Amino acid sequence: MPFLSDHHGCQGWQGEMAERIRAFDWSQTSLGALRHWSQSLRSTVQLMLGSPVPMVMLWGPLGYMIYNDAYAVFAGGRHPYLLGCAVERGWPEVAEFNRGVMNTCLSGGTLSYRNKELVLLRNGEPENVWLDLYYSPVAGDDQAPEGVIAIVVETTAHVISEQRRQVAEAAYRAENERVQLALNAGALLGSFVWDIQNNVLSSDERFARTFSYPAQQALDDLPIDIAESRIHPDDLPRIRELVNYSVTQGGPYNAEYRVRGNDDSYRWVLACGRCEFDQAGRALRFPGVLIDIQERRIAEEALRQLTRNLEQRVLEEVNARLCAEEQLRQAQKLEAIGGLTGGVAHDFNNLLQVIAGNLHLLARHEPDNANVQRRTQAALSAVERGAKLSAQLLAFARRQPLSPATYNLRELDQGLGELLRRALGEGIRIQVQLPAEPWSIHVDRHQLENAVLNLAINARDAMDGEGRILISVENLLLDRRFCAGKDLEPGQYLRLTVADSGRGMSAEVLKQAFEPFFTTKGDSHGTGLGLSMVFGFVKQSGGHIEILSRPGQGTRVQLYFARSADETQALAPRRQGRAGGGQESILVVEDNAEVCSAAVEMLRHEGYRVRTAANGDAAMQLLMGGLKVDLIFTDVVMPGLIKSTDLATWAKTQVPPIAVLFTSGHTRDMISRNHLLNPDTHLLSKPYGPEDLSAMVRSLLST
Repeated sequence: MPFLSDHHGCQGWQGEMAERIRAFDWSQTSLGALRHWSQSLRSTVQLMLGSPVPMVMLWGPLGYMIYNDAYAVFAGGRHPYLLGCAVERGWPEVAEFNRGVMNTCLSGGTLSYRNKELVLLRNGEPENVWLDLYYSPVAGDDQAPEGVIAIVVETTAHVISEQRRQVAEAAYRAENERVQLALNAGALLGSFVWDIQNNVLSSDERFARTFSYPAQQALDDLPIDIAESRIHPDDLPRIRELVNYSVTQGGPYNAEYRVRGNDDSYRWVLACGRCEFDQAGRALRFPGVLIDIQERRIAEEALRQLTRNLEQRVLEEVNARLCAEEQLRQAQKLEAIGGLTGGVAHDFNNLLQVIAGNLHLLARHEPDNANVQRRTQAALSAVERGAKLSAQLLAFARRQPLSPATYNLRELDQGLGELLRRALGEGIRIQVQLPAEPWSIHVDRHQLENAVLNLAINARDAMDGEGRILISVENLLLDRRFCAGKDLEPGQYLRLTVADSGRGMSAEVLKQAFEPFFTTKGDSHGTGLGLSMVFGFVKQSGGHIEILSRPGQGTRVQLYFARSADETQALAPRRQGRAGGGQESILVVEDNAEVCSAAVEMLRHEGYRVRTAANGDAAMQLLMGGLKVDLIFTDVVMPGLIKSTDLATWAKTQVPPIAVLFTSGHTRDMISRNHLLNPDTHLLSKPYGPEDLSAMVRSLLST
């Protein structure tokens, strides 16, 4: 059935492997059909599929393999055969190794290996492969180990590079030894003697040829300026310094420099010598030898280049691993926060709905009682703050239901201008800068405007209510270098910036700026969830957020969103005035009796005819028994066999179709894909008031 994967918690799985896992016939394995998988297995698979690191799950005593897209690349030609295959059968050449892993981890132990060498079959041939391997047990719903999660990082290229470096170093040492042997054996380019008192240079034929002296030049009368003209200009100052030291201090002379040959190419030589002095300490003679070190210098340069390349590759691999590990830690943290928040949000918002519904009804029953009106409004304000807190937590954990549509930021000032001016006060000047043709983006308009409002309020507080806020929009083309480590693909993006001239933030504060409940404001001046909510919304929308700030230099918050392929703008409807009621028939499906009672009274007050059902099973019995309704108003999360999505699917097939309005404190992704609502899915989040309910119902019935 089309809704099967929705209510078994697999709809949020993304990527090629997610599709293959959903399509695989798991009933042929001990895991059983996908719909019977335990919550622990589904949650771990969800985390694994979102990781950029190669990961594989080995489930059950036989280790049936479930893996992510990165591991599929590692598996090579064995993919997709490995999916659903027992690990010893999938990797027979390392069956004994994997058997030991399974025995250890299913007993509660963990294993890790650095640069583990294994012989794997690749392209039909055995090949030495080096891997970093990390194995941990995965507990089932009963907390006993039922599977093993493995992180597999291939380090073959790094190991081979290290081996090559060691070979190059050995070659360099051997070359050094050969040079020393050549020196000891007298394999020279020539010898020379400098008569210091007469400033005359004499040498053998090999030395004269090396410095390209004319063939007719007498070997006992060689002009020094000819030799200097053949030395590389960059090396001459150092040579003169070393010669002067030897002549004045008596130290040995060892100089490596380049000599230009007749073909204008340079070769490296080593000149060695020592100054001789008379009894009075005057410099007399300077004998020396010239040795060819061209091959040694080539070997040294090759080694330096290899070392630089190796260091760069190691640095890149380390940075990539650190980035992947940080993304994994962040995903795990968000998953933990999201699971806790989602579990609390549903019950918490149900409680708030009961309180809010009864307060609204009380206010309606006592319209002329000023004390009742004042106290109910104060209580409703507290309910709104509680609802906002829950919504911000869901936003940070990327679990708020979004309704994205094509949006052009030309509408930003129209949608937010007046609201910003009222919220920020007269002491704040707002400047908006837009390009002539800003690109469209695909976002939830309401959440985007809410994010800008949050950033503007933070900016106001940073300026103590006095200053200028700049809201600017730019069309940008982001390259691969900029996108590295930001979870973005290179391409066309729109950047939305909110900048202030406030006091700015230190580096320590910046590191914690997106953490939930972190705030530099005083008590009773914020929950510390504003930036967390913006961060979660941007990430859930596939974008990127960064903060640029220094103490005393203000703050710039930059949001990046990918350009929408569809430039046709879908304007989100704005709530008009109070909607009127009607005479239509509505079925309210709600398992919480108090929430149900309040909703029924609100709808009947508007003139609607209302029937109720405690869950989906009861609702379907009424509908199949002949009950005719114009709209189904149903909670998303309910007990029973028939879920809210089942009711919606049935309603769409009727002639004419029956309108469906969902309501929930937290949908748990049952009516959305990755918490993104389809355009034809309508949700009224709890807690809601009579005006919200009336407007949504009237809008759907009037469509």
